Parts: sequence; structure tokens; C-alpha cells
Amino acid sequence: MLMTVTDWLWSYILIGVLLAIGVRFTLGSRGVQLRLFKRTLAVFSSIEWQGSERGISSLQALAVSVAGRVGGGNIAGVAVAITLGGPGALFWMWLIALLGMATSLFECALSQLYKRREADKTFRGGPAYVMRYGLGWKVLPVIYSLLLLFTVGFGFNAVQSYVVTTSIESAFGVPVHVSGSVMTLVMAVILFGGIRRLARVSEVVVPFMVVGYLSLAIVVLVMNVSEIPEALRLIFSSAFGLEQAFGGGMAAAISAGRTKRTIFK
Repeated sequence: MLMTVTDWLWSYILIGVLLAIGVRFTLGSRGVQLRLFKRTLAVFSSIEWQGSERGISSLQALAVSVAGRVGGGNIAGVAVAITLGGPGALFWMWLIALLGMATSLFECALSQLYKRREADKTFRGGPAYVMRYGLGWKVLPVIYSLLLLFTVGFGFNAVQSYVVTTSIESAFGVPVHVSGSVMTLVMAVILFGGIRRLARVSEVVVPFMVVGYLSLAIVVLVMNVSEIPEALRLIFSSAFGLEQAFGGGMAAAISAGRTKRTIFK
């Protein structure tokens, strides 16, 4: 019974809500994700590199945010989508990602608006703060935070760790318990150092991760450049069946529609 309800919520309700909100924000902002895309790139030239005693730098905040959004789920999620919905599922992932850019902008803007300064002069913000200080709710933010603690703290990290450790075992023959133990030890040293240590590590690791991620994608495209026109034709020609839409939507929601863990300066 619980599995049926979960599948129904993930496959229909959540996807519909995500799409509706994305369309609403896109129309309400007059296509902000396209209209201000050039300005988005220009902002990088003036980004703050150094943090302060009050918080972390803009670059570090960006690195922490990217680290929370790009990972094994982006690879596994695409594979699941194509398996379930065929090549046309990629079109729907592109569409959801485009609409999700507007949703993410509004999420971050609201979190900035309702963030609070702590006693140590650092800032804290996020969905729970928006619920508490923006909407005036008192109970739901607590429930949300507890659910987030268990789902992200245990479930989400367990899935990511499983994908990474099994991939290492498949590629290099390193046993899962060995790579898992090393990963746990390294993450413990980083996380127990607080947000500043996490930010310092992220600003070093994330650029290499992103460059490597994009470089591998480019290498694969170059190696198969003659197949790109046919692949695009296949994606668009098979994109408008229900199987493709729900296959792509579900995988996109699982891999990219996760709780946004944006850290603010």
C-alpha cells in the first residue's frame, strides 16, 4: 500500500506540481532563465573569492551548491530515464531542467530574503526559514526539517554512496566496504569542521569535478560526432509519448528535483 502511494506521488503528483510551478515562475518572470542568462555569465567576473569571519565567499557558496546538485544521481538518473522512457525521455529532462532554473532562482531569492543572522554573526536560511518567517507557519518547518534530516541524512546519502562505491568496485576492483570506509572517514573530517571547512574543500574539489564532468561529456560527443544528428532526430521524434514523458519526468525529479541545499554567505 505504501509503495503504491509513493509511486503515485512521485510519478504523477510531484511531476505535475514541479512542471506547474516551473511554468508559473517562468511566465511570471518573463523567462528569467533566458532573459538574464548573459548577465548570469557576466556575474562570474565580479564574484567574491574571499570569505570573512561572518561567512563564506560567493565562490564558496556557489561551489557548495554545485556540489549538492551534481553527482552520481545525474548519471544514474539519466540512465534510468532512458531505460524507462527511451530516447525521448531526454527531451522532457531538458524541459524540466529549463523550467527548474526559474524555480531555483525563486527558491534562492526567498531564502535570501528570509534568512536570519545567528549569535555568531553568521547567516542561516532555506525553505524552513521561508515557511517560518515568510508564511508564518510554526509546525510545518519543524516537520520539514526532521523529514529532511532523515531523507537527506540517510536515504539520499546512502544512494549516492552506493552509486560511487559500486562504480569504483566495477572500474577498479576496490571492495565496497573499503571505498565506503575511506569515503566515510574523509567526509567526517570535512563535515565536522563546519560550513567553512566544507566551503574551503568544495571550492577546490568542485571546479575539478565540473571540468572533468564536462570534459568527459565532450569526449564522448566527439568520439560519436557522426551519430549526433541521428540521436537528436530520435530524441525529438520519440519525445511525445506518455511513456517518454513520465520516464524522463520521474528520473529528472529523482536526480535533479531533490531538496536544494543552498548555503548563504
